[in-house]
Amino acid sequence: MADFPTRPDEVDPAWLEAQLAGAGLLDDARIADLSWQSIGTGQVGDTVRFTLSYNGAPPRAPATVAAKFPSSDATSRQTAAAFSLYRKEVLFYREMARHIAMRVPQVHAALLDDNGCDFILLFEDLGPCSAGNQLSGCTLSDAEEAIRQAAALHAPSLDHPALDAAWLQPDPQAQASLRMLYPQAQAIFRERYADTLAPELMAVCEALNDNLALWFDRQHTRRSLLHGDFRLDNMLFGIRGGAEPIALVDWQTCATGCGLTDVGYFLGCGIGSALRRPNEAALLDLYCAEMTRRGVPLTCEEIFDDYRIGALHGVATAVFSAAFVVRTERGDANFLSMARGACELAREHDSIGALKRRMEPASC
Repeated sequence: MADFPTRPDEVDPAWLEAQLAGAGLLDDARIADLSWQSIGTGQVGDTVRFTLSYNGAPPRAPATVAAKFPSSDATSRQTAAAFSLYRKEVLFYREMARHIAMRVPQVHAALLDDNGCDFILLFEDLGPCSAGNQLSGCTLSDAEEAIRQAAALHAPSLDHPALDAAWLQPDPQAQASLRMLYPQAQAIFRERYADTLAPELMAVCEALNDNLALWFDRQHTRRSLLHGDFRLDNMLFGIRGGAEPIALVDWQTCATGCGLTDVGYFLGCGIGSALRRPNEAALLDLYCAEMTRRGVPLTCEEIFDDYRIGALHGVATAVFSAAFVVRTERGDANFLSMARGACELAREHDSIGALKRRMEPASC
């Protein structure tokens, strides 16, 4: 059993005080009491906000902090542990966050049990802010801020030695499980959503399932750190009461690969086609400009194949997640929204054809 709290009701003032004191946040303050409430909509982790009261009037001690725990749902928790999702997120904050320019929460404690299933992350509360919502969409300004943050992630981490860390390398056993389970996931997805996802879009899902070897075996000659689930539900806008424009959370699927995977994912399953179609070229121009400004010169012509292939990550994520995390009404709506946007982009830009034609290692 883990020697730290793994549920919010297990956190007491003494434990929390020790963590915040260790992070240099308390000075001489002492926590008198705390309360908590759930925040966020994550399906493989539970996030809460702790509100703290102190003895005395500490000048710097935080009034609130956020914390993330394993999912209370057994199916989601087991899936997360099987694919090292909790381990990846803890190690991202411990080892990788300092190497990127993207705005992420400052972490006060990042603890992980050897079983890979029990963890706690304690970090700064970025509220008041507006949580991104996959189902509500976003403004063009929000999408532009997200694209700037993508460059702030990909450019500093491009070919960085830290990407060679063992925990960031593909797990052969997990990869084999993904390959084995994916056709089952597609079958579940087909049965569940055949009446709600347009046939021409379901055909994109089927085509990806028919070309799994090409998808799983694709290679990249240049690597950046990827968020892996770069969409609105994992973005906070107007953080700290509008003092900063955006921050990214939920790093359970971070990985290495071509940065355009995050971009294709975001413009496909992230923001929806109604916003993407009239602004796609400008948003890709913005990404190239930001990467160039950060020392990685790119043009839209150079990135387009990687972009449209990257959009298939949205298809794969929607299909697999729908099958193997706890089913909820919002989850169904989320996965349909993701699949619809990603399949529309993939269909419009022939992403499957681009994947088939790519016989050489990726250019990014």
